[in-house]
Amino acid sequence: MKILSGLVLACAVGAGSGWSMAQSYQIDVVADGLEHPWSVAFLPDNRMLITERPGRLRLVDANGTLSDPIEGMPEVFASGQAGLFDVLPDRDFLTTQILYISFAHGDKNANHLRVVSARFDGRRLSDVIPIFTAEPPKSGDAHYGARMAWLPDGTLMFGTGDGFYFREQAQQLDSHLAKTIRINADGSVPADNPFVGRPDVRPEIYSYGHRNLQGLVVDAGRGVIYAHEHGPRGGDELNSIQAGRNYGWPMISYGKDYSRAVITPYTELPDMEQPLHYWTPSIAPGGMALYEGTLFPQWRGSLFVAALAEKSIRRVPIDGAGKPGAQETLFTEVDQRMRDVRAGPDGALYLVTDEPEGQLLRVTPRTQ
Repeated sequence: MKILSGLVLACAVGAGSGWSMAQSYQIDVVADGLEHPWSVAFLPDNRMLITERPGRLRLVDANGTLSDPIEGMPEVFASGQAGLFDVLPDRDFLTTQILYISFAHGDKNANHLRVVSARFDGRRLSDVIPIFTAEPPKSGDAHYGARMAWLPDGTLMFGTGDGFYFREQAQQLDSHLAKTIRINADGSVPADNPFVGRPDVRPEIYSYGHRNLQGLVVDAGRGVIYAHEHGPRGGDELNSIQAGRNYGWPMISYGKDYSRAVITPYTELPDMEQPLHYWTPSIAPGGMALYEGTLFPQWRGSLFVAALAEKSIRRVPIDGAGKPGAQETLFTEVDQRMRDVRAGPDGALYLVTDEPEGQLLRVTPRTQ
């Protein structure tokens, strides 16, 4: 069912602002009636998996038919921002049939971000094995991070959040909160992680000083890991993630507290990384994708950022040096909170809307 069509002729945002090349597109509904969907992933046989935050994993076939909830899901703590988050097929899914799933585990008094591996036979999950559980446990139901990605060497990376009330742990290396995490596919720790062998440091930590990291893209061609994270009132960040680096939260920030109180007087401090870009006011970034498809050749090499508060997708062109250029604000006519954006194997863009009656949408060039 087609819902919208349009002509992209959007005013670019930022330095060197100008008008983009016109591009005709159409937006079609792939699946709807989803309760706060969070993530979409593509299987090799043209089917898709989609998560719903209350704890349901669904399968979408090539005709757009939405399955009943997949059986065998582990118990999920669903409350507020807590719930089922990302799903990521194994790099050799055709052989292994293994999925990786991130979710909130526990209860409101003591909970963790957990990642499990599980075998998927097309109908149900089996052999569900926890491979990572964030420590220490925290209370509340906010800021989990949870976006996952494969690195070229076969290791698994994902972000964690600061739990909202525990932001000081972003600077503490004995805590998994507010970090990027790198592990092997079986949950073991890679020997070349930056803090391996240091006493009182969690060896799974790859970088630290984050707030709530929900976008993660590996650009293997440029050798860059891009991540974005929610700021407080302003100060959402796009970063290039490097091993062992400190990204500053809450010591430095371009945002203020929700009460408008100053969190820190500093936007820069020694030995703390600066973002490639920050958004003030906040756009509330959700998922992120790198577009390298053929349907929209003028978008190749761009990052696409789902924006919850702005109800848009931001296109962020990346230059040859890996730096972001002037942005476009796209698909605001959908008028829904954008939770995820992915580049499909068919060259289309797929959008996930964070609504009580959320949708999975496909963006393709307009055919008429």
